Amino acid sequence: MINNIVKNIKTPSRKYLHLAKSRSGKLLMPPMAMGRMHEISERLCSIYESLKPEIRNSAVFVMAGDHGVVEEGVSAFPQDVTRMMFNAFLNDQATVCILAKHENTKVILSDIGSKFDTSNISQFKNEFVSKKIVNGTKNFTKEPAMTRDEAIKCIQTGAEITLNYIKKLNLDIVITGEMGIGNTTPSAAIGTVVTNSTVEEMIGKGTGLSEEGVLRKTEAIKKAISLNNPDLNNPIDILSKVGGAEIGAIAGTILAAALSKIPVIVDGFISTAAALIAYKLNPDVKEYIFAGHCSEEPGHKKMLEFLQSEPVLNLNMRLGEGTGAVLALNILKQAANMISNVPTFEEAGIIL
Repeated sequence: MINNIVKNIKTPSRKYLHLAKSRSGKLLMPPMAMGRMHEISERLCSIYESLKPEIRNSAVFVMAGDHGVVEEGVSAFPQDVTRMMFNAFLNDQATVCILAKHENTKVILSDIGSKFDTSNISQFKNEFVSKKIVNGTKNFTKEPAMTRDEAIKCIQTGAEITLNYIKKLNLDIVITGEMGIGNTTPSAAIGTVVTNSTVEEMIGKGTGLSEEGVLRKTEAIKKAISLNNPDLNNPIDILSKVGGAEIGAIAGTILAAALSKIPVIVDGFISTAAALIAYKLNPDVKEYIFAGHCSEEPGHKKMLEFLQSEPVLNLNMRLGEGTGAVLALNILKQAANMISNVPTFEEAGIIL
């Protein structure tokens, strides 16, 4: 399935991009007076193949997974917090749920690789999908995080879940989110490998590590990359050796959006690590990606530069969950509104 998705992704319409640029420059305002809103609106026209783009139905796909490398002391929080946060996501208590409700956006939580049994969860306010591929990844300082088959299944499962809800909810935009204690560590490992950065350039304090914790995290990533030797030219190899289940699933969400010819707002550091995997599978996906924000993790900027993706927002955030991407949603809505409904000088009957 993944091969079929990857090879069937098409580049957004160059014709509509040209038409949108032409219209954008003639809107009833000084030339390009709305700054980056013009570029965003033009890209939306290209993706939707319309000069009247409209964003109506949106959803945040929160992919969850745990990480064996947590036993190396790379996280400020114990792994059991992942399980605790499931209840918060499912009952509208997590921050992303509060923000998403304000934007009339669905939250869909999927268990792709948590350590905990979530198959019996039955009472919740938000959508929940239990499609566990692994019971947490392995400690990648000692062995690969996953097998190659598991990594492929994570991407495939994320794509299947997303494609199902795109059809079910008639979505015209999707948003990436995640949950998993320790997931900045595999994300930093992926970022280090793909962007050819040093580990020190890539990592930060995550959700509140001490200086000693940052040193442990640095050494764990260096050890994992040296031990597993991921192949730079093989995204599945990178994901399986130093990645995470939820990271693979997010890559699947991004691929599904591109296949469906709808935009995807990618959240922070973890989601952008997944975007790197998706991009390595098919570079055309970056044409569908809008970077919601630039997080406080040092390596996030390097990831975005690699993808040539300028963030919509920069609010010094470091939460994850999909929060920054949800905040960016309204900017995209307004960009679509602007190019759709602001008249040109000629349409307004003004001849200069």
